Amino acid sequence: MSTQTSDDTAPTRVAIRDRLDRVTDPELDRSIVELEYIDRIEIDGERVGVDLTLPTAWCSPAFAWMMAIDARDEVESLPAVEESRITLHDHMHEAEINRGVNEGLSFAEAFPDADGDVAAVRTELDEKARVARQYDAIEALLDAGLDAGAIVALSRDDLEMTDSTDTVAVYVPDRSFAVTVPNAPIERYLRKARETALVSEPADPLFRTPEGDPIDAESFALVHRRGRLAQVNLSSQGGICDGLREARERRTEESADD
Repeated sequence: MSTQTSDDTAPTRVAIRDRLDRVTDPELDRSIVELEYIDRIEIDGERVGVDLTLPTAWCSPAFAWMMAIDARDEVESLPAVEESRITLHDHMHEAEINRGVNEGLSFAEAFPDADGDVAAVRTELDEKARVARQYDAIEALLDAGLDAGAIVALSRDDLEMTDSTDTVAVYVPDRSFAVTVPNAPIERYLRKARETALVSEPADPLFRTPEGDPIDAESFALVHRRGRLAQVNLSSQGGICDGLREARERRTEESADD
């Protein structure tokens, strides 16, 4: 929960949506704002209410819990927010999730009969997201002309922001030349690599195998193909969820018209 100071301004809808945009559906690795899960944002002084609905009523309670918890934490990270209340609608476990998230319970306390640890589920999904994001980042480097040997030798030290926030300069390790690539796939990958503690020091290898080991040039093609499979899997799941959400919206509209 944030500490309020006299200099804080009232929270704005734009700032709240920006924080919520950082929350991803852990199965799809896409923003819950982009996915249109957010139904309503209500601001009452220093308190914020967020209503959300997932594509299906039977979405995994662990996934729903992670999104609700992350939404709460992101909103409450704003200095002007004293407290947030997250309300999940139309889900088979909405009562347990809403109570647990808003009362500060752990997943085990909210679901005492659950089999497994939500932290382990999050770790597994974060690793899948990292591998998929790595694929997109490496594709940008390949498009810029770097070969496998140069890519597997890169470290975070080899990245430098350009005058444009839209691009990043990537130097080969001997600093003999650099290529300019779009910043978005690189920064998106780095964010997840930092979250999974694989790229924490400047000299750490930039890219890893799905198991977390450094990549050698000989195995680069295989590792990159595995990344493509992860990326395709996420995209396919996203397409299914988009279809389910659209179907739910149509049913809601048809019910309103009756």
